[in-house]
Amino acid sequence: MSSKTDYWLELCDEDIITAKALLDAGRFLHMGYFCHQIIEKALKAVIADISDEIPPKVHDLPKLAKLADVINTLSNEQKLLLSKLLPLQIEARYPEYKSKVSASLSREYCNKLLTETEEFLCWIKKRLGR
Repeated sequence: MSSKTDYWLELCDEDIITAKALLDAGRFLHMGYFCHQIIEKALKAVIADISDEIPPKVHDLPKLAKLADVINTLSNEQKLLLSKLLPLQIEARYPEYKSKVSASLSREYCNKLLTETEEFLCWIKKRLGR
């Protein structure tokens, strides 16, 4: 495993801690953004591992899953997670979407989202032998 791969996985571990703190603080929109970041960085760890190059500056999770060559091995639940997280990266940053996205985020939903994110990260780490 390259140091580039380790770099991305270390960022994931740091972001999990931040996402948990945000959930505890009731900062659901920001917690969702960090869940997106965790999955994005986990996929970039795979890309770094298989190519030993710096992953592209892309935030589209399904596209990153294709580049990481894991798209065809994702479960339906994992694919659904990617689609649930995508708006939390893009739409949550723009005023016309922010309040709509925020309104859809309850503590229960975010708790589930964080659990699924942690499970996805564990799955990626297992694929990478970690």
